[in-house]
Amino acid sequence: MESPRSEFKFPPNLWGDQFIDHFPDPKYLEKYLESMEEVISEVERLLTSPESTMREIMNIIDYLERLGFSYRFENEIEEKLQELFLLNIDYDHDDLFTVALHFRLFRQHGHRISTDVFLKWMDENGKFRESIKSDVKGMLRLYEASHVGTDGETILNEALAFTTDALESMVRNLESPLKEHVERALVQPLHLGIQRLEARSYIGIYEELNGTDDDLANVAKIEYNLLQILHRKELQQVSRWWNELGLISKLPYARDRIEECFFCAVGVYHEPQYSRARVILAKSVAIASLIEDTYKAYGKIRELEVFTEAIRRWDSEEICGLPEYMRPLYEAILEFYTQLEEELAKERRSYAPNYAIKGLKELVKYYLEEAKYYIRGKLPPFFERVRFGMITSTFGYLVPSSFLGIESARKEDFEWISDKPKILDATLINGCLLNDIGSYEFEMESGHIAMGIESYMKDMDVTKNRAVREFTKLSSREWEICNEEMLRPSFYKSRDLLTRIFNFNRVAYVTFKDKENGYTQPLKTHILAMLVDAFEISQSFATN
Repeated sequence: MESPRSEFKFPPNLWGDQFIDHFPDPKYLEKYLESMEEVISEVERLLTSPESTMREIMNIIDYLERLGFSYRFENEIEEKLQELFLLNIDYDHDDLFTVALHFRLFRQHGHRISTDVFLKWMDENGKFRESIKSDVKGMLRLYEASHVGTDGETILNEALAFTTDALESMVRNLESPLKEHVERALVQPLHLGIQRLEARSYIGIYEELNGTDDDLANVAKIEYNLLQILHRKELQQVSRWWNELGLISKLPYARDRIEECFFCAVGVYHEPQYSRARVILAKSVAIASLIEDTYKAYGKIRELEVFTEAIRRWDSEEICGLPEYMRPLYEAILEFYTQLEEELAKERRSYAPNYAIKGLKELVKYYLEEAKYYIRGKLPPFFERVRFGMITSTFGYLVPSSFLGIESARKEDFEWISDKPKILDATLINGCLLNDIGSYEFEMESGHIAMGIESYMKDMDVTKNRAVREFTKLSSREWEICNEEMLRPSFYKSRDLLTRIFNFNRVAYVTFKDKENGYTQPLKTHILAMLVDAFEISQSFATN
């Protein structure tokens, strides 16, 4: 006899029609644009001038990336880093701050700089010398650099442990704004963060260091506000689509989280050229969310089997065989992809949605496996949990979906991702692990099994705290694999597409860190920072 229907009680949507009814007016920024273009021209000159020193260039690249508008200089930055890396610089006489900064920037842009550059700060036992603790800024840069490591890089593992312990012990005695910078880094490592949120945080720190009239600070704030307006326009479009679907009223068990879906899309690509891609991905995340809630929070096994088979067949004729409540969802899914195929056919890319559909079919197949355990209240063996949890992390479906709106993504790119390269496999596992850590408390409080953590506890005979620590270690290994796959010459020919995959890890980390499920329990602070709160611009920066 099948178990009675069980429903999760999800928190309500926080935003109402705020993002449909209210839209910021960009006209107030017009008086700053001429001054902004002058600063941008000067930055471009500094980046490309033969008179600029390596230290100056690397510092300006770091500022541009942290302040959130390096996309304006993408080609110049890549060309300059390639040129500088080929110089094979000897860092024997440089300080820790400089070496750690250069190491991180080179690694993040795919250049295989050796960890041996840090040996001069280590003793004969392979430990970092206590004396470097007096260089707080250098320690912070070393801490940031330690997160770009790959498997087996013991120097970076040692650097992470050493700097974490030292910075945690000294942060309370630091002065502002260095104190806030260290606090932020310890809570949210730069390399693991969503770039848009990192920019939001760093602009304030940079401004405190350099003053409110600093040109780069003002350009960063204008760029942030301009991009925020574009994102709000996109969210307005997505929200109207969501409301017109009307599925939340027809599926009252489901989470109403369209703003969080859009947040995820911005985390994958925030730059202005990805506007269409963000809209498509946000809608794809929303579809995955509705399906997940149907399988995990409401459907009975026989209903879910019928729905899974209908998705496999992908035919409107299947609608009549579905339970009544599932029909609007199935119709909405088919309609979404029919419209996408028509749109992309104009670019001779009508093949592209098939790869997302393939991911969706795989997703519901494994949602069904997972649901059978949830509904029956049983725990799978841990490694069985990881097998289907990799897919139910949704990234196997969402990664090809993230390529749909990128016009440069061609058939060979979709074929490559369909073969599940190492960076995608690592991302799937990482998504599963981070989700399990973040969802544990909510699922336990809801009276449901927390499948990942509980399976590990049972199979390995360990406590919850031990299980969480082990999941964190396993997650660190997957980050290392992703870091390795981003390095030359092993990375796929399209660094742009690789970055999208890598950013899914960042979205998962930010959403589920601190043992919280930021999707189920709305990401209010992050959404306010990303989509609501604009920066004030210094009036002295306005064009006279």
